Amino acid sequence: MRLLAPLGASAVLIYAVPNSPLAQPWSAICGNVISAVAAVAVLQTVPMPWGPALAVAAAIFAMMIARALHPPGGAIALLAALDPVPVLDAGFAFAIVPVGLLTAALVLTGVLYNRATGRKYPFRQSVETPVQPEEIRLGLSNEELEELLERFHQSTNIGVADLGRLLAAAEEEAAQHRFEGVTCGSIMTQNLITVTPDVPVAQIAQLFRRHSVKSLPVVDGNKKFVGLILQSDLIDALMRDGSRKFRPVRQGKLTAKHVMQPPAGSVPHDLPVGTLLNRLAQHGVQTVPVTNDGGLAGILTRSDIIGLLLRGAQNRLAA
Repeated sequence: MRLLAPLGASAVLIYAVPNSPLAQPWSAICGNVISAVAAVAVLQTVPMPWGPALAVAAAIFAMMIARALHPPGGAIALLAALDPVPVLDAGFAFAIVPVGLLTAALVLTGVLYNRATGRKYPFRQSVETPVQPEEIRLGLSNEELEELLERFHQSTNIGVADLGRLLAAAEEEAAQHRFEGVTCGSIMTQNLITVTPDVPVAQIAQLFRRHSVKSLPVVDGNKKFVGLILQSDLIDALMRDGSRKFRPVRQGKLTAKHVMQPPAGSVPHDLPVGTLLNRLAQHGVQTVPVTNDGGLAGILTRSDIIGLLLRGAQNRLAA
């Protein structure tokens, strides 16, 4: 028995749906091998005509225990039970050659094929890495997504990464509908008061007090956005030594570049507003810089979002 028909089904999974949990190397190789082992064990102990049914049942049970569910494994068990003579002659070695060897060769070929065609296989999702982009975050960990799959008995049909992407896409689509395509640039606060990196903190404190603003963007000589100063950043810098008194000497030494936050949290002006909701609501962010071609275009605050929500509510009431 050099060729196994069920490997054709394995090929369909590996080549056509490489992101499926059923197609991953562990599922394919381990699933087929332990199915073959289960089939041999059943054939050695159970007489016909119960052999085929019990061999398939044992294969399914073993794959589920090993978390290596691979549908062709059931077919391998059935094929072995329908033609038991060569399988019994080979014994448990049947699970290694030809089943294990041929499946491993198929998986290796699948890795090369999928990489050549630009797809990721094997598909791994790190526990530390979120399953969706930062701006489209569901607030659910990978463990919580796994619990959802288990609750609805779908863990064998869809992976955590795929579920995360589907839910994130649905969330983004819902936000688009709710805000009707409103972008950050259309509601951001413009005509900003800005400072350069070398402005002393004493002057920054005066700007906060005079203009009653909550944040000051920092720009360089080319008006490029390089950082953001919140009131809390200024206070933390002045009290870094643990003293509760402002010290004029330290104020004279500190400048904007010493207290500003890096521009990592900025967003492009054409980003849909809906994608920022979780960042503003769940991550404690109060101000989001908005850029256009690398330059600072405006600031988006919680107040801007609230104003948009209230405007939408008024429109719905008027309708």
